[in-house]
Amino acid sequence: MPSASDEPARADVRATDAPSSERMSSESSASERVPSEVALPGPQGALTERDRRILALEGRTFRYVGAKERAIREEIGLSKVAYYVRLNALLDEPAALRAAPAVVNRLRARRTSEDGGASLGGDHRVA
Repeated sequence: MPSASDEPARADVRATDAPSSERMSSESSASERVPSEVALPGPQGALTERDRRILALEGRTFRYVGAKERAIREEIGLSKVAYYVRLNALLDEPAALRAAPAVVNRLRARRTSEDGGASLGGDHRVA
């Protein structure tokens, strides 16, 4: 006959043998605790704070030469090349399109235009 001390041991075993659906829900809650700055955008469609700042910066206009590059360094903390690499990747993400449709569609059109921005002023510079 099992003693009273054996009963809690069996209860502990049952608690650790939770169904896989329960384990998955606990794993997903652990991944939700990851800061947005560290997490990469996934199939859930979440943008990081840095991605939102990139889209906001692209929506602004800059009056002086070099002002945009300075804002990229100071506000976002990326080099110019890293900024444009991330921006180009953002243009292909549905979450970015939902977050800033006007900016994303304008940049997609500029990226795929035949003349490559020649109509912007004749000097063939985009940025």
